[in-house]
Amino acid sequence: MVNWVIYKPDVKMLQNSLKSAARLFKYQNACVIPQRLQQTQAAETTPKPEPEDIAVIEERILKNRDYFQVHNLFTVRDLFNARVHYGHKEGSLDARMRPYIYGSRLGHLIFDLDVTASHLRDALNIAAHIAFRDGIILFFNRNALNAHLVEKKAMEAGEFSHTRFWRGGIFTNANVQFGAVTRLPDLCIFLNTQNNILTQHVAVRDAAKMAIPTIGIVDTNCNPNLITYPVPGNDDSPAAVELYCNLFKAAILRGKEKRRELLGETVESNSANTEAKSQQLNQTE
Repeated sequence: MVNWVIYKPDVKMLQNSLKSAARLFKYQNACVIPQRLQQTQAAETTPKPEPEDIAVIEERILKNRDYFQVHNLFTVRDLFNARVHYGHKEGSLDARMRPYIYGSRLGHLIFDLDVTASHLRDALNIAAHIAFRDGIILFFNRNALNAHLVEKKAMEAGEFSHTRFWRGGIFTNANVQFGAVTRLPDLCIFLNTQNNILTQHVAVRDAAKMAIPTIGIVDTNCNPNLITYPVPGNDDSPAAVELYCNLFKAAILRGKEKRRELLGETVESNSANTEAKSQQLNQTE
């Protein structure tokens, strides 16, 4: 037979061990809780940076001369390869275009490409800024050879184009023409500023009357006075027009992309602050 031995637990020993464990647990909590309180108080007292308003962002961007880095889009060599320097014959020179002429060769006028590059970078910068502010940009062209190209590039940039005959009064008499309040474009880009050899594009005059800023490629036989940002250069060669279209498209897309980035950050920060405030209200309740 097996003899079973039953041990009775010592009650006093168990009570003493439980008391010591309770004292140890109480001491640990007393050390940890103040640290947590200090962390939460520090988090509450630390001011969170408020998101910048879009107007403040726009003002800060204007202080940078080349915020969208448009000077990297092309070089003078690119202008030369696209035949931007070719002008018309000497006999067709408009006297107001003399400051942009480098000289002549074999009876044809030659543009100063350094001057053209400076004016073109200013025009690209303006286009990028207007695209950043969600402005409407309208491309113009009256050369049937380049009409399809201009329409395609304007569509790829998410903007508008007009390559047909322009009726006078579309800008100046828009309410009567369309029968409602119409938003006019914020910028007009003229890939050529003439209807034919002798007459200027009617939209150039209408845009000037309505104080709409304009960018225009002005050849040696053009009048640059009514253009807000004239760009001296060849407006007939398909290679030159394609270069202009690609550059303006790239500048516009850069402005729109930067707007999406900054507005996305602003929306995220606003939503984060709203969630934090709602959590604080729930805790106080």
